[in-house]
Amino acid sequence: MRTVLITGENKGLGYETARQLIDKGYQVIIGSRNLERGRQAAEELGADVVELDVTSEESVTQAAKHIQSQFGHIDILINNAGISGTFDKPEALTADDLYPVYNTNVFGIVRMMHSFVPLLETSSQPVVVNVSSGLGSFGMVNDPETAESQVNSLAYCSSKSAVTMLTVQYAKSLTNMQINAADPGSTNTDLVGDFSNNSKPASEGVIPIVKLATIDADGPTGTFIDANGTMPW
Repeated sequence: MRTVLITGENKGLGYETARQLIDKGYQVIIGSRNLERGRQAAEELGADVVELDVTSEESVTQAAKHIQSQFGHIDILINNAGISGTFDKPEALTADDLYPVYNTNVFGIVRMMHSFVPLLETSSQPVVVNVSSGLGSFGMVNDPETAESQVNSLAYCSSKSAVTMLTVQYAKSLTNMQINAADPGSTNTDLVGDFSNNSKPASEGVIPIVKLATIDADGPTGTFIDANGTMPW
């Protein structure tokens, strides 16, 4: 049985990803910033749980130690934790406004990789899935035919561009792993509030995440996909 750790898993895309992977026979560990909510989700899903705040180096380090002692390794890491931040006009924002978004969406992945690569390296087939977004794709946001072109979010969009490039750089360095990025698309979760009210359900949004998490040893690395295939850069 392959073991999966998912960050930001107690609701939304993370919760649905966990549910689908458990249904497929995977052992799932919920990484939840709020341990009480994480335990509730774990009980509902039949998962394990660890307290994990990706914005805290200490929390990530302690979570890695706990998982190593309890499970010995992980096979799959899904970096799902993310926040949207403000949608104010870009020219009104300061670096301080962007920092919380980058601290979760970008630096959180760096913290996770730094602490969990050693646990992944003990797997026979280590896999990493970074949850990115078409809102970080030049090709999508500059195409007037897409919904992404209607969104102007300095913090969120730029952070997801960074996530995609992190994916490529880690994949180039960690050639023994399969490291890819997934775009759930516009999904009806509370990440962006009213912006997602008319979007597809989480069960559809997680399709590319689950696909990349369950690839075999011949699967890709360094790619960026949505439910329909390869995403434009």
